Amino acid sequence: MTEMLRLDAVTAGYAGIPAVRDIGLSVASGEIVAMLGPNGAGKTTTLRTAAGILTPMTGTVAAFGRPLRRRLEQNARAGLVLVPDTRGVFHSLTVRENLTLARRRRGDSLDDVLDLFPALRELMGRRCGQLSGGEQQMLAIAKALVHRPRVLLIDEMSMGLAPVAVQALLPSIRALADRFAVGVLLVEQHIDLALSIADRAVVLHHGRIVLTGPAAELRADRNAVAEAYFGASSTHDSSPPDSGQSGVAQFEVQATPPGCTGSS
Repeated sequence: MTEMLRLDAVTAGYAGIPAVRDIGLSVASGEIVAMLGPNGAGKTTTLRTAAGILTPMTGTVAAFGRPLRRRLEQNARAGLVLVPDTRGVFHSLTVRENLTLARRRRGDSLDDVLDLFPALRELMGRRCGQLSGGEQQMLAIAKALVHRPRVLLIDEMSMGLAPVAVQALLPSIRALADRFAVGVLLVEQHIDLALSIADRAVVLHHGRIVLTGPAAELRADRNAVAEAYFGASSTHDSSPPDSGQSGVAQFEVQATPPGCTGSS
């Protein structure tokens, strides 16, 4: 597989204060890399840096073998597309209008996108504000696919969604990677669901990668993931976990098989 995105020793943050430190990861064509960690671990900062929204304080970001451009629009045209946690859809427009606006050229077919998300065919005339949360997220990803990305960065796809909705969406991400050889860097709180479709995973804690490996191996070793998730195995930071006992309960809910309820 061809390497499509690489972060080398990246430190980044806001107003001169680092939020992530020494981040190193890569995404190849057709590969899904899940980025896991508790709230405040630095996942969104890493994704924003990978997209070109934030400039690294130190380290480098390269996409498609070249240094990352400084403008988000340029990166998107080159094939590096971000799906933000806000979804970025226009609520007053219909599904068809949202997709049409996202097209690069008039006349570009939407068939491939609608084949991947057939439920949208039934909703083309409906205003986005009338869609469910899961349908809005489906549309947000479909809009990104209209750009024909080579790398897709997805931030908190499950935000505000029930686990059953996430369970329905994630196989489409796997199909996208397999069918179109798109590399995917996926930030996700539903650990077990993310690991079930990913090829590799990294766990962040307090702004550092503390665990990385094949997704199947990490899924089979939940103790290692739990320790990394809550900082017990981190050699970089000895401060207590962000979430305390409530965080442990949250992890247990999210790491259980689909069908359980819990916040995302």
